[in-house]
Amino acid sequence: MNITIITGASSGIGREFAVQLDGLFSNMDEIWLVARRKERLEELRCRLKTRCRIIDMDITDPVYMRQFSEILKIARPRICMLVNCAGFGLMGAVDMLSLEEQLSMIDLNCRALTDMTYRCLPYMRKNGRIIQLASSAAFLPQENFAVYAATKSYVLSFSRALHEELKGRGVCVTSVCPGPVDTEFFQIAEKYGKTLAVKKLTMVSPQRVVRKAIRDSGKKEPLSVCSLPIQAFQVLSKVLPNRMLFGMMRLFH
Repeated sequence: MNITIITGASSGIGREFAVQLDGLFSNMDEIWLVARRKERLEELRCRLKTRCRIIDMDITDPVYMRQFSEILKIARPRICMLVNCAGFGLMGAVDMLSLEEQLSMIDLNCRALTDMTYRCLPYMRKNGRIIQLASSAAFLPQENFAVYAATKSYVLSFSRALHEELKGRGVCVTSVCPGPVDTEFFQIAEKYGKTLAVKKLTMVSPQRVVRKAIRDSGKKEPLSVCSLPIQAFQVLSKVLPNRMLFGMMRLFH
């Protein structure tokens, strides 16, 4: 059985991946939709043509993850694509956000993503694809977004290394690094603070991000960066000293 697994499938970019991957591959038997909000997954399943399996679970919970491993052992699927989209961010200074909130970001964005990837690796088929949702925040430390940016730097570094490790198996790992995307993300992220207005000027649709990510993954690209402003930001983060970029960002505050 050939399957695609999508975490964070109940909303935003994860949901959009399910929509765009639906019917894209003729040999895809099932899409496994993973998220906590079962009712949203049910709504999504009704929209899709491909047969779907709903797995409503918290991927940060070790008990659920052990159960997920059992599901894999029983089903013995061939994973054609793993799309890790589950994650969240909170804006605010480190000493303003609660410790619990910041550790939760690390737990979901880093540990759970690594856990899910590790458990799926034995079932990845040759020429399979892994898509990891990072962020343009991974390119540079972010004042008042410190922990989130650090978690996405982890995702980017982990994914690029994994891309090299899995070349011999024919498995491609693509890190998706968008700037601001027009999703529910900001409803949570702006709980304590607002993102810079200049950042919102670069906001793109989830449809555009996902379309490019799928295309780049198909070309076995290790990195997918959507929109010219964010591509320019990536280049600047490589060629300019961090202190200079920090100074430029402070001017926008």
